[in-house]
Amino acid sequence: MTFSDLELAKRLEAAEGYACKQFAEARVRLFPESGSEWVEIGGAAAVFDGIDAPTTQSFGLGIFEPLTAGTLEKIEQFFFVRNAATMHEVCPLAGVTALDLLCERGYRPIEISNVMYRAVENPNMDHPANINVRVVEPEEAQLWGNISARGWTYEHPELEEFVQKMGVLCVARENSPCFLAEIDGRPGGAGALCLFGGVALFAGAATVPESRRRGLQAALLQERMKFAHEHGCDLAMMVAEAGSSSQRNAERKGFRVAYTRIKWKLTA
Repeated sequence: MTFSDLELAKRLEAAEGYACKQFAEARVRLFPESGSEWVEIGGAAAVFDGIDAPTTQSFGLGIFEPLTAGTLEKIEQFFFVRNAATMHEVCPLAGVTALDLLCERGYRPIEISNVMYRAVENPNMDHPANINVRVVEPEEAQLWGNISARGWTYEHPELEEFVQKMGVLCVARENSPCFLAEIDGRPGGAGALCLFGGVALFAGAATVPESRRRGLQAALLQERMKFAHEHGCDLAMMVAEAGSSSQRNAERKGFRVAYTRIKWKLTA
């Protein structure tokens, strides 16, 4: 049995930190002028992926090494010289001392999410015959990005260009297969994985409006779980807004909450 302890937190935070770093590496490969890069400071991964990018932040703060004012100063300088806000996703197992230090330096909480996990198993259920799920090829990055954008931005069309670009980056990341779900031969759903250290991070699940409630997401989850099992992963991971429908859907699929994480932003 896997317990929600510091060792589990290290595996989960390392996997998400790796996924975030791969966004920066993919962006600088595709767009050299972006200046995207990452550094490791005090055991944490500090990622710059653009001034306003949601991937510009740190992961693993206070988990792999005790948090100190010196570590925070170095990370803050990394973001400051790039004109980016300093933000950290902080696991509660970093401890009260780390959280107190953040408060002392003028950080405020801006987001709450639940980090979830379950064992990876080889699924033995088949999805409907009219649904096909496959890993996309590099040349299909735009197609995958379009499906992802249509699914994510149905209610927020102003974000479509941003999400499409993020979709292209998802396909370009290393160790991060992207999956396309087709129903009756037509693309209708998208999902992604990022594999690191035996952990499979499930993310990017979206379905276009006209294909919803037809089993695409269940098929995407099943095929991604099968892929993770075949590639030696023993732990599956998801992150969802605390109390959201995404969390409930994950719990229905056997995921359980490892810990509730807070995102902190330097405001002083």
